[in-house]
Amino acid sequence: MEEVAVVSDGKLELGRPAVILLCGSLVYYHCAYRDSSLLSLFSDVLIVLLCSLAILGMLFRQMNISVPVDPLEWQLSLDTSNSIAACLANTIGAAESVLRVAATGHDKRLFLKVIVILYAQSVLGRMASGATIAYAGLCICCLYIFAQNSLMAKFTCKIGRRGSGGGAQESM
Repeated sequence: MEEVAVVSDGKLELGRPAVILLCGSLVYYHCAYRDSSLLSLFSDVLIVLLCSLAILGMLFRQMNISVPVDPLEWQLSLDTSNSIAACLANTIGAAESVLRVAATGHDKRLFLKVIVILYAQSVLGRMASGATIAYAGLCICCLYIFAQNSLMAKFTCKIGRRGSGGGAQESM
C-alpha cells in the first residue's frame, strides 16, 4: 500500500517536493549558470557540510553539549546494498535486452520506437544543455508529486465527509 503524504485536517505535505525543487534549483544554478562540473558541485557541497559541522562542533563544545556520533549508524546494511545493486542490474539488463531485440530487427515496431526516441533525445540535446533538461525533468517530477498529493487530499476529504454522516458505519 502506498503511503499518503497528507497531514490530518486535509492539509498537504509540501515539504518533500519543495526541498527537492530547491536542491534541484541550486544544482541547476551551479551547473548551468556558473558553467561548473558536477565534481566541483560535489566538492563545494562537502566543503559547506564540513565547515557547518565544524562550526556546530565548536558551538556545542562552548555550550558544554555532548553529541554522540556513532558512525555505525551511517552504514548501509547488506540487504539495502544488495537491493540497490539488484535494482541497478535489473534496469541496465532491461535496457540492454530492449536494445538487443531492437538491433536484431525481429520486432520492427520496437526498432522504430527506439529510433524515434533516440532521435528526439538527440534533437532535445542540441536545443538545450543537459542541466536544463535534467532541471525540467525535476520540475515536472515535483509537479507530479504535488498533483498526486493534492488529488489524494481531495479524495480523503470526500471520504472523510461521507464517512462522518452519523449513521452506522462498517468496520473493516
